[in-house]
Amino acid sequence: MASQNMPPVLPHSLLALIAKNVSDRPDFYQTAILPLALLTGVLGFSAFPSSAAWPNGFPRFVAVYLSAWTLCVASDWLQGPYVYALYEAYGFSPHQIAQLFLAGFGAAMFCSSFVGGLADRYGRKRGCIAYCLLCIVSCATKHWKSYSILMVGRITGGFAQSLLFSCFECWMVSEHTVRNQFCSSLLPSMFGMKFSLMYLVAVISGFIAQCGADSSSFAPVRENSLLHVGGNLVPFDMAACVLVVALAIITIFWEENFGHAAQAEGMHFWEGLTSICHSKPLLKLGLATACFESAMYSFVFNWTPALESADEIPPHGVAFALMMMACMCGASVSSMINDTVSDLRRLQLVAGMGFGAFAVAVAALRQGAAHVCFCSFLLFEFCVGIYFPAAGSLKSKLVPERLRVTVYNMYRVPMNAAVVSLLLTNLSTGLCFRFCCALMGILFLTTLGLLSGDEESVPEGSTKEAKACT
Repeated sequence: MASQNMPPVLPHSLLALIAKNVSDRPDFYQTAILPLALLTGVLGFSAFPSSAAWPNGFPRFVAVYLSAWTLCVASDWLQGPYVYALYEAYGFSPHQIAQLFLAGFGAAMFCSSFVGGLADRYGRKRGCIAYCLLCIVSCATKHWKSYSILMVGRITGGFAQSLLFSCFECWMVSEHTVRNQFCSSLLPSMFGMKFSLMYLVAVISGFIAQCGADSSSFAPVRENSLLHVGGNLVPFDMAACVLVVALAIITIFWEENFGHAAQAEGMHFWEGLTSICHSKPLLKLGLATACFESAMYSFVFNWTPALESADEIPPHGVAFALMMMACMCGASVSSMINDTVSDLRRLQLVAGMGFGAFAVAVAALRQGAAHVCFCSFLLFEFCVGIYFPAAGSLKSKLVPERLRVTVYNMYRVPMNAAVVSLLLTNLSTGLCFRFCCALMGILFLTTLGLLSGDEESVPEGSTKEAKACT
């Protein structure tokens, strides 16, 4: 293994001492549940914004948006842990499964290059409705033991993924700043609530999906039939049902909003690309988001093998739940400090802590200290929790409203390209984490001077000077 030849990042004696102390604890992962859950609850309660100062109409706006968003991300979390397991249950080879995953991320990368312009032109609400419909189709295809049908599901799921992390946020920012003209100081609170709920839903969805998968046996509807039901398919059925409810909320309660109305079909793409290339803040912000999110997805593919060894197979569901609690802690801390620490400073904090987390992970892998490695994963997930509210708030200020979905999706192209490259190259876990260290370093350097001296370069139409609270 490549990690065996890596130089240690921490002194041997110190790391060995920490590893022995942590590994001697019985039921390490289960022991961490209660203290981390209590910390998550305390921080979540402390970070929740007071509704006393909310203006008229804001509580309804919060309820309408977060109810649909929460259901949509719940559908995503319900599916996540069972995609690979379902393909295995159908008897597909690891190579075929890798091709299916590659198709999904490739479709997301392709879709990101044009779907943003369509949503800006024809409506962000319609983009969110399209997400629900595409995801329902993707869930339905999982019932067939057919490589071609499953491939269709991966492609529609890839298209849906591009819409989930662009159209929903862009619709919310536009409604907040343009239609309702709520004060700018409420937007970071909205991001904090949004991502805290997302991670809470992740924990709950994991347990619900497990109960659903255990409730019945996985089997064809009749002998030799391609159509299957039960077992690992139940979480996908749950996800489809949740999406139907979300679709109803979006259709009935959401208003439509738009970006620009270019005459030519291709103008949205080129205008978005030109805006990014001609604005140093937008270009640097795109590089910063690509670095962090590429590292995050690299981590997603590698945390499981990093924790497994001949001596121990970790409880994956418990480990996932603990990492989601760490994410929620980070989101809560981000909300608590957003009035005193700028979005840019929070990104720099994330870069520094993320670099340290991956450096410890590299050293722990070399020493075979799986529990120390997991502690470094918790630190990185804490960084993830801080990152998304900070990056979302910064994007809401800098990205022009008329091109918001276009630019958001273009920011995802290099991230998807990095994930596709990762799947194609099959790098070792240790090498991937060293690559993530480098990405955290680039992220920190990119944030230096992101705004200083460049404010005049911010594209016209951005919400940098949003309405202040009165």
